[in-house]
Amino acid sequence: MMDGSIEERFARIESKLALAEDTVDALNMTVFRQQKQIERLQTQLAEMHRQMATLKPDSRRDLRDEIPPHY
Repeated sequence: MMDGSIEERFARIESKLALAEDTVDALNMTVFRQQKQIERLQTQLAEMHRQMATLKPDSRRDLRDEIPPHY
């Protein structure tokens, strides 16, 4: 009677452990994919900063000098 109870407990523990391992593996993959996406976004942002730095600013204009279209 005691052996059956212990075997059942071990079976439940093994089942829970397997589920926990699967969950950890899934979370690790999620973190890995997110890190790759963050790295791609950082690269894109750095490229945009480089492009913005190379743009020549247009002549400064004062919006007060512009006449609205309804005048």
